Amino acid sequence: MNSLALFLVTAAVWGSTWLAITGQLGVVSPAVSVTYRFAIAAAILWVWCWQRGVPLRFPWRVHVALAGQGACLFSLNYLSIYVAEQYISSGLVAILFSLLAVLNVFGARLLFGAPLTGRTVMAAMLGIGGVTLMFFPEFVMMDGHPEVLKGVAFGVLGTLFACGGNMMAIRNQRAEVPVWSGAAWGMVYGAAISALIGVATGVEWTFDARPVYILSLLYLSVFGTVVAFLCYLTLLKREGAGLASYVTVVAPVVALLLSTLFEGYQWTVVAALGAALAVVGNFLTMRRNK
Repeated sequence: MNSLALFLVTAAVWGSTWLAITGQLGVVSPAVSVTYRFAIAAAILWVWCWQRGVPLRFPWRVHVALAGQGACLFSLNYLSIYVAEQYISSGLVAILFSLLAVLNVFGARLLFGAPLTGRTVMAAMLGIGGVTLMFFPEFVMMDGHPEVLKGVAFGVLGTLFACGGNMMAIRNQRAEVPVWSGAAWGMVYGAAISALIGVATGVEWTFDARPVYILSLLYLSVFGTVVAFLCYLTLLKREGAGLASYVTVVAPVVALLLSTLFEGYQWTVVAALGAALAVVGNFLTMRRNK
């Protein structure tokens, strides 16, 4: 595919995964669903790496770092997101998660000394303000019910875990761990940690035989994880981080549109203004740090 096709496919798939997650909710515990998802994705990536001769053997110290990456990026992050979508719409969770672009900038500055300008800080504040406005109508309509607050709390927690996972990924890449090997092992560890959390919390290990669950699981595992990741990294290699990073601006817009169509998300003037500010803020944040 050319670069435009890679960009559109990645944004469309990642934007649609938020709605697909709703098909995983209700019968099977989030810990079990996340285990299924990344076990399938890890198996696919391992076969892909094996066929292309990508190294998969590392010293135990590297495995410690890969386990940390897997715990944050392929387990705790998604467990929090799955729980968040039990309380608020998938589109709102996607917009909340878009703050990852802001958190990555500050995390890279704190841990790796990456440059940070005043304009970047202003752009980040614009994005945060937009997200706040997006959720303001939801808080007004809470009427004493804490569901929205729970959803926001778990959404923020998932975003923080994702930022931690990204910082671990940077650390592993600087240690010359190949991206695909790191992802394959990270997903193995993510699936294992999710399984351990399920066992520790005493959840019931079930499987939902409904078509909506099976299809959403396969879509999230194959397309939402492996195919989108392949397209994104190809785009990253071909065009650089500047263009590739804009996927994280477009994907939440796709998620909000799908949430409006299929979940009945109700727009208000304040929410629309907040969405616009969030997109512009994240766009400027990545443009200043591309």
